[in-house]
Amino acid sequence: MDSKQIEIFKSDDGSTEIEVRVDKETVWLNQYQISDLFLTDRTSIGRHISNIYKTNELDENSTSAKIAQVRKEGERTVNRPIGLYNLDVILSVGYRVNSDRGRQFRIWSNKILSEYLLKGYALNERRLKENNAQLNELRQSVKILGEVLNYKTLTNDESIGLLKIISDYAYALDILDQYDYQRLEIKDTSGKETYQLTYDEAKTQIRIAKRAHGNSDLFGREKDDSFRSSVSTIYQTFGGQDLYPSIEEKAANLLYFITKNHSFSDGNKRIAAFLFLYFLERNGILFDRNGNKRIADNTLVALTLMIAVSRPDEKEIMTKVVVNLINRNN
Repeated sequence: MDSKQIEIFKSDDGSTEIEVRVDKETVWLNQYQISDLFLTDRTSIGRHISNIYKTNELDENSTSAKIAQVRKEGERTVNRPIGLYNLDVILSVGYRVNSDRGRQFRIWSNKILSEYLLKGYALNERRLKENNAQLNELRQSVKILGEVLNYKTLTNDESIGLLKIISDYAYALDILDQYDYQRLEIKDTSGKETYQLTYDEAKTQIRIAKRAHGNSDLFGREKDDSFRSSVSTIYQTFGGQDLYPSIEEKAANLLYFITKNHSFSDGNKRIAAFLFLYFLERNGILFDRNGNKRIADNTLVALTLMIAVSRPDEKEIMTKVVVNLINRNN
């Protein structure tokens, strides 16, 4: 971990002030700082972190890092590695020892990460050509991101998902810009689907999802015929040609239609995200060649929120964002 930005966290009562490292779309503290944050001795902090990893609550490789720290030991200057832990670990420890401080730190860190999202995007924006049509599309996507930030208080996962969207999407646009494309294109998709989702199959899957994720009798209850329309619309043709020719385009529009049509009394966004993943899985492209999901769960949450608060005239940019995040180049 080489790059670093430092922010200062202050507790609500003003008794604690800690330098917090911001890097790799999250925040980092060492054990001494976590001890100061939660007013608990470092031995207890170390024990809690050890238990978090032993029970596989969190993955150690992805939530911890080491940096070299220069220390004076007598007359010698020594470089020693020091462990850092990201926001997931910090909050997990907080739930165990001081939930109120954990709440304060979560609210503060979400605000910091959201600010870095917007600042980082501003830098990317200046690098793009002012007269490039891609810039207008990127501006639109960030405007929608801003509306999401105003729409609700985000959890840590949702904030990280937003950061990943803008990072991935800005990168894709930057690459396109280097090759002098005049607009964001849908390319390198997986071709025509091998599996077609039917309304009856979708209803069956919703019933399965209800048993696992439905928290009310209203979950999945259709209000009208718009859900049937959402499923059938992705297979529309014109002049014998599919309006949405690839798996990715059909999946992106399925996510959009189900989210925006509000077909159910409860669970619209959950159902949209679930069927989006189900469609990708049945067509064999949910995972990349390394066995990783093409789109992370927290990113899917953030995308669904973006679609939910977007305007109808922003449909094209929203579906393009989804396609570019799940296609072969991502």
